[in-house]
Amino acid sequence: MTVSLSKQQSLSLDKATGRPLTRVSLGLGWDPIRTGFLGKFMRAGEIDLDASCIVFDSALNTLDIVWFRQLSSKDGAIVHSGDNRTGQGDGDDETLNIDLQQLAPEAARLVFTVNSFTGQTFERVQNAYCRILDGTTGQALARFDLNEKGRHTGIVMACLSREAGGWAFKALGTTTGGRTAADLASAAVNALRA
Repeated sequence: MTVSLSKQQSLSLDKATGRPLTRVSLGLGWDPIRTGFLGKFMRAGEIDLDASCIVFDSALNTLDIVWFRQLSSKDGAIVHSGDNRTGQGDGDDETLNIDLQQLAPEAARLVFTVNSFTGQTFERVQNAYCRILDGTTGQALARFDLNEKGRHTGIVMACLSREAGGWAFKALGTTTGGRTAADLASAAVNALRA
């Protein structure tokens, strides 16, 4: 059963699965808001959101960023599915696959962000969500709906943290500006410290 998270809620993933996780996937989905009769058929309604992962050490120093221009982490543990420029279709529009066993030992927190590279605001987005899945079984573990509408172009969505008892997933939902994951790095640090 998938747990629906609210802002600042967290879930121990190893407890949720009853075993240590070795792989997880983070999926991001969204739809453009289409207005008027012609808006349902025109490409002008497309929204290009980008899912990214910022890797931090325990002191919150940035170790790596995986995004549409760098589809794999330096250690090869995180792989991005590639850029979806429309948000059209059902299911996850972009996915980040993480091999937890291959992650560098100093990687303590993986922060997942979403941003509008083209500068379109979240006033034009609907049905946005992120979800984390067991990468071995494909079972959805938790989902976080990104409901905030507004003039922001980015959201610090969630964090996957290495803890003594395994991995924990926390919904953050911090809105911010920025067109790339690098633009959202300081907002990610602030969200982690909050």
